[in-house]
Amino acid sequence: MLAVHCSLITDKMTTELLQQVRVINPVTNTDLVADVLIEDGYIKSVADKISEIPKNTSTRDCKSLVLGPGLVDLYSHSGEPGFEERETFTSMMKAAAAGGFTRISILPDTSPSVDNPAVVAQLKQLYQQANSNSSCLPLLNIWGAITKDVKGEKMTELADLKNAGIIGFADGDALSNLALVRRVLEYLQPLRKTAAFWCCDRNISADGIMREGANSIQWGLPGNPVTSETSAIAALLELVSNTFTPTHIMRVSTARSVELIEDAKAKGLPITASTTWMHLLLDTSALKSYHTGLRLEPPLGNPEDMMALRRGVKEGILEAIAVDHSPFTYEEKTVAFAQAPPGAIGLELALPLLWQNLVETGEFSALELWKALSTNPAECLKQSQSQIAAGEKAELTLFNPQETWKAESKNLHSLSSNTFWLGAELKGKVVGIWC
Repeated sequence: MLAVHCSLITDKMTTELLQQVRVINPVTNTDLVADVLIEDGYIKSVADKISEIPKNTSTRDCKSLVLGPGLVDLYSHSGEPGFEERETFTSMMKAAAAGGFTRISILPDTSPSVDNPAVVAQLKQLYQQANSNSSCLPLLNIWGAITKDVKGEKMTELADLKNAGIIGFADGDALSNLALVRRVLEYLQPLRKTAAFWCCDRNISADGIMREGANSIQWGLPGNPVTSETSAIAALLELVSNTFTPTHIMRVSTARSVELIEDAKAKGLPITASTTWMHLLLDTSALKSYHTGLRLEPPLGNPEDMMALRRGVKEGILEAIAVDHSPFTYEEKTVAFAQAPPGAIGLELALPLLWQNLVETGEFSALELWKALSTNPAECLKQSQSQIAAGEKAELTLFNPQETWKAESKNLHSLSSNTFWLGAELKGKVVGIWC
């Protein structure tokens, strides 16, 4: 059953009153209970109690529900075009909406890749087609490719892609040519677009599929040393210090990486950073199951890495939590762990599992988690996001932290079900978005 109720999607002329809902507002750093009146896609009023209710207003008792700004995903993978058996635009957007995301940003590693304006136009057309079959879909952001050949040695026409309407520049894989990275940072300086990099030295990681440590020895899986990430981050930071181009560091996964980023920010470098939701919830101990839903890049960290990532998000060293939704078919993932393609779905699972494991346990406040999933990712993309206040556009997510449901293929909107939590009973469900 679709988690987003059509009655809550406001592309029609409607007036709705959410009574006594818990309002999480990262912009004003407030967490309080209030009545919220929404009229024709705008927030009409926020008050302790709204007594003057317009005629024909739909009223809902929201005493157990949470209302916050719409969630924003920094980067995920689309199956379409090229891999429609994994995910279509329609299924991805429905999954995003069901997970509470009002904006989704797709990486350029489609087939063909997003390395020229024609592919950007194709993706926008696919989005419009998907939108024609739905009353409301999340806003689409498109990352433009940095390189356009298989080896990642030739730079795309950056200005052309910018003019085509991309949100920023990234590649689906790590870039090994530091001279190219330096040129990219120099060329991007006047374009005022975010450059996002996944830092990994493939020569160091070699055939490692699990973070190197005691658990990798115990489970008998080839280890990927921490230095494969930290050496690449250190090199990137040196280049940023030279060009001062605003840069986003994706998929941070180690404790040492958090230290490097913290030091760089203290020196005033124009960087932002993110980790993924799964790296906050699990560490290498989970790999004793050999579940291919845990075959990730970068791999899950050791226990000290996971705790450092949590600290990094809480303290704002890592601004955002990304989903990095990566759908794969049953056949692709039903192989030996080492042969499985890296990645897992997460658009419908991230908020419930993060809330259940971080907020319900008291480790994170609701504000800390929501900020890392909504307003902070928007800022990393150089986008603004409305706060929950009278006169603002209603871009909102309504969440029931107590509702339980089972993560089964029949309950997921994604075409793929490659997740460690398949078959698990989850607590927390998005019950509506306004977009």
